Amino acid sequence: MSQSTVPRPGPPRESGDPPKAPAPQVRRPRTRLRRTDPRLRGGIRLRHKLRRDWPLILMTLPAVALLVVFAYVPIAGNVIAFQFYSPYAGDGFFDSMQNSAWTGLENFQRLLDDHDFWNAVQNTLLFSSLQLIFYFPVPIALALLINSILHSKVRAWAQAVLYLPHFFSWVLVITVFQQLFGGAGLVAQLLRDWGVTDSFDLMTDPGFFKWLITAQVMWKDAGWGIIVFLAALSTVNTELYESAAVDGAGRWRRMWHVTLPALRPVIALLLVLQVGNMLTVGGEQFLIQRTAVGPGASEVLDTYVWHKGIEGGDFSYAAAIGIVKGFFSVCLVLAANRVAHAMGEQGVYSRR
Repeated sequence: MSQSTVPRPGPPRESGDPPKAPAPQVRRPRTRLRRTDPRLRGGIRLRHKLRRDWPLILMTLPAVALLVVFAYVPIAGNVIAFQFYSPYAGDGFFDSMQNSAWTGLENFQRLLDDHDFWNAVQNTLLFSSLQLIFYFPVPIALALLINSILHSKVRAWAQAVLYLPHFFSWVLVITVFQQLFGGAGLVAQLLRDWGVTDSFDLMTDPGFFKWLITAQVMWKDAGWGIIVFLAALSTVNTELYESAAVDGAGRWRRMWHVTLPALRPVIALLLVLQVGNMLTVGGEQFLIQRTAVGPGASEVLDTYVWHKGIEGGDFSYAAAIGIVKGFFSVCLVLAANRVAHAMGEQGVYSRR
């Protein structure tokens, strides 16, 4: 048994005896931890992490290998943007790259005087801005609507119906719109039955093409965004709704003061990614409808790179366009993430 630290009373002293001085306290020496000690940092040594997480690391190795092979190794091919690259200059890509003549910044100077390139940039920014304004809020609104449905079976059915078009290819999506809004589609036939003689064909109207593209993206990919926002809504504490209801808050106030603040981090993250992806608009969607509306209304950066590089064989110029596009995409991500930090959100990465 451990001895008690409470001092025991000594023998009674006589009235003439002087008072005794208290016994000196013995201090125990302190042990200092070094800054490199993992106990002070609250961390674990690297070898312990590897021993603990080796099954997870082994599972991620194929994904990391695919990312390195198909995403990082091809970065070396951007060298051809500073060359007059010819695939017939040698045996294989790297041999041809070594034998191709260097041109410096000539391909980048061509961009400044290329009217078709600036037309593609203008169309890309227009389509991306319309999708950012009209498409981005749609998954949020649908997620709030589905989350308000009390019956679980009705909620699951609505979510499945809205998520189904995400699995459709762009060929099928454009075919559905062609059957609805084409010259021989359902809407045109109804108008002819009602005596409207004017031709109705939205699929070949260059002025309406930007709205058509936005509607196709909304119908196809809105269900994918619903899943992300529903997952964020599932983490909201239900006691907050009960407390707000007790305080007299109605449905709209509960949504404004409880639901939307819970979605703010997810909204900020997806908004940063959407802004960073503004220069990348679906190429397949535009390639299929290019002949219907013409290149002036449908040419974007992705299709312009395709036609210059793959069809035209001007690989160096197409690589230069890709480098410029990637540089400004990174700048957009950094700027949007800085705005997210100014608004108090974490964004894609957090500052320490």
